[in-house]
Amino acid sequence: MELSDIRREYIRGGLRRKDLLDDPIEQFNLWLQQAIDAKLTDPTAMTVATVDETGQPYQRIVLLKNVDQHGFVFYTNLGSRKAKHLENNSKISLHFPWHPLERQVHITGTVEKLSAMENMKYFTSRPKDSQIAAIASHQSSRISARGILEGKFLELKQKFAKGEIPMPSFWGGFRIVPNSVEFWQGGEHRLHDRFIYTHDKDERWDIDRLAP
Repeated sequence: MELSDIRREYIRGGLRRKDLLDDPIEQFNLWLQQAIDAKLTDPTAMTVATVDETGQPYQRIVLLKNVDQHGFVFYTNLGSRKAKHLENNSKISLHFPWHPLERQVHITGTVEKLSAMENMKYFTSRPKDSQIAAIASHQSSRISARGILEGKFLELKQKFAKGEIPMPSFWGGFRIVPNSVEFWQGGEHRLHDRFIYTHDKDERWDIDRLAP
């Protein structure tokens, strides 16, 4: 079969303006809960797009760890490629692909680093093996073999077998403060429904329908 022949019809129903909540965070939380209730695999997985100093975009998948009226939060190694990109360019894009529900959410915004207290609170809540992995892996650095990484992990696991694991200084979180949030619902005949929330001059949210 040719790739160009692969297609399907979107039949789960449309999205109308009257169905939307006035606040995009509340609307996102509604859709996220529905994705969780539908038992989707990794409903909090999101594509994070950043841009390097030459203008080259990069994407990777990370997990959303919190969302509230202040923004969307994820954690990473602060020496990673995405963190370095964000140091030079705070603009970011997020994408949630909830394919079984024929839905997508796309968010644009800017990032701010979380406080040391926020980082510590989440780090200490993680499973011990995840804490150790954060120390063992210098994310995005080049390694010659997986065995090096596994050896470092086992070494640290033995070292901290009976004690608390200190939060590494090179690990922390980012909060994405949104300036636009778009909700996409698949529609028949490729007439998809798209609505975008953007801030007006008074920092209130405007809602516009976009052509598919």
